[in-house]
Amino acid sequence: MSTNVLRTADGWWVVLGERAVPVDTKAATTAELLADRDAVREAALTAAREATLSGEAGTPVVDLVALSPVTTPCRVVAQMVNYGSHARDSGFKGDIPPAFFRKASGSVSGPGDAVVRPSHVKFLDYEIELGLVMGAPLPVGTVVEERDLPSYVAGLVITNDVSAREVQLTKTQFYESKSYPTFTPTGPYLSLLEPEDFTHLLDLRLKLTVNGELRQDRTLADMIVRPAQALTLLARFQTLDAGDLLLTGTPGGTALKAPPKAVEKIGALLPPAVKWRAFFKSQAKNPHYLNPGDVVTATIATPDGRIDLGEQRTPVAAAN
Repeated sequence: MSTNVLRTADGWWVVLGERAVPVDTKAATTAELLADRDAVREAALTAAREATLSGEAGTPVVDLVALSPVTTPCRVVAQMVNYGSHARDSGFKGDIPPAFFRKASGSVSGPGDAVVRPSHVKFLDYEIELGLVMGAPLPVGTVVEERDLPSYVAGLVITNDVSAREVQLTKTQFYESKSYPTFTPTGPYLSLLEPEDFTHLLDLRLKLTVNGELRQDRTLADMIVRPAQALTLLARFQTLDAGDLLLTGTPGGTALKAPPKAVEKIGALLPPAVKWRAFFKSQAKNPHYLNPGDVVTATIATPDGRIDLGEQRTPVAAAN
């Protein structure tokens, strides 16, 4: 069974139900924690033992202020258009070529921190994504088979690939549009997997709501390029190390969707400045973009609870 780990300003905690016990470790980074799995296992055993003896163990989780369980600096890499439902929303047909982009690790924030909308951004979008946390180096040239995943991936986290759509589309600039501070909420839990847990990955269900309204809801079965293949493709040119983070794409349901074909054909005839001005004028009527005061809630779990990454709840705020 997986083991959920929480990070606070005081250190690392193993979560058992609604309570948590501290991990006796000097680890300051995610990579250092992953190198001290014995301490995590000992904390899990302590939590289970205390729960058996007294009915409860440690500190209530609600009393802990969770930080991102992925420490920075680290590499943050993301897959683009990697769910069938998202491909359809984006207007893609036929085979989708695998593609990756980088995000600044300065965009990583805690699971309860506010997502801050920059003053020049009006079209702020959400993208729930399963994050793979590397547990070992992935050298260039590595070929990863399904059976090899436990050798490279230590655990999973909830991430939200927040996107400034007008920057992304008008500049064709993924790095900037997805790298502003607070644009990668991560956590609350780092779910450390045992080898047998990997056979349950496709059962994971990603759900995202905005102000209680369900926007995204899919399982990993909708994924186009699955984790082992993604790591193999990425390793053609990119090294990863323990503690690095791979975001594996988002399902359909984001605020941004491809325009109807007729509108797309007309737009192609217009000068770029005119086309984008018309497009964003129409997008201004779309109520699904994020605004200050909104609350985004994200969960990823298997139906049986074998793997449960907790609940991420982030308010949206305007920049000062």
